Amino acid sequence: MRHILILYRPSEKRGGFAQAVCKIPKQIKRHKSRSCTGGVFFITRCTFSDYYQTFENQTGRLKKYGAQEHAMNTANKTLSFEFFPTRTPEGRDKQTAVREKLRRFNPAFFSCTSGAGGSTREGTLQTIADILAENTPAAPHLPCIGMNEAEIHTLLDTYRDMGVRRIVALRGDMPSGMGASGSGLRYAAELVELIRHRYGDLFRIEIAAYPEYHPQARSAAEDTAHFAAKARAGADSAITQYFYNADAYFRFVDDVRTLGCTIPVVPGIMPVTGFAKLMRFSDTCGAEIPRWLRLKLQSYADDTESVQAFALDVVTDMCARLLEQGAPGLHFYTMNQSALPEEICRRLGFGA
Repeated sequence: MRHILILYRPSEKRGGFAQAVCKIPKQIKRHKSRSCTGGVFFITRCTFSDYYQTFENQTGRLKKYGAQEHAMNTANKTLSFEFFPTRTPEGRDKQTAVREKLRRFNPAFFSCTSGAGGSTREGTLQTIADILAENTPAAPHLPCIGMNEAEIHTLLDTYRDMGVRRIVALRGDMPSGMGASGSGLRYAAELVELIRHRYGDLFRIEIAAYPEYHPQARSAAEDTAHFAAKARAGADSAITQYFYNADAYFRFVDDVRTLGCTIPVVPGIMPVTGFAKLMRFSDTCGAEIPRWLRLKLQSYADDTESVQAFALDVVTDMCARLLEQGAPGLHFYTMNQSALPEEICRRLGFGA
């Protein structure tokens, strides 16, 4: 669903563009513009195919009339993008190029994941150093499982000295074959407390949120209580696990607000690059793929181009709804690729 903004002034002579406007199909909504005077109207929220068929077929000269894709007001909305460490010089160069493309959207920060038990620690440090060298705020993931307190302090000191001022504080997953953590920290809330106690307000702390609940949660109430504990420990804002059901996000935000949590909760967005890959990720992290979406994507079989094109419209429409109904911004899980996040941001009007 793209957002099309078309301005027109009704007149007695309804030819060309004005005539096309009067024959718009029912699925396109027409509204009186409060920001315009003299009978100017605008049309918004229609699919590009509806828009094209209506105005191109009626007028035959779409561009002549200056119709344009609608850019919603994104002035107070933030964007951020997540990467994972690469293992080769070629991968590092590619990631640099990807970040360069995404930087045009003026991101609040680029984040970088860290493997279980610090398995990718050197790669994370290198990626964070690269991001900072590009004069962009960087936010490394910091999982506390598999690290003792001394290691956590040392790593935080390193990040501080590098110029990092934002941390994504996580519990993390226990690496396979590793015994109990010697850090004494079992929950992300304890990590947030540790950071605040030692570093005060030096770091802005991001925490994780799960609109469809953590896969290991025993109940919805338990999961929201864990989130509230992290927020009260001193977190500044939260980033959600990805989802494809906007209602799950709004319901989660309502639930944590009733617990007194007022920190911003930024939706995590995963563009769909392929059906099989999406299913693998979702099975691992507990993200739900709505049945209608799963069946539709599955119907394209190995037609990756059709999968991406359809999912792009679905995800963009969801992002538009999230922003329109109060989400403070969007956090993209890029998978170290720029094309789909770029297109979604462009459609929404970022970087215009």
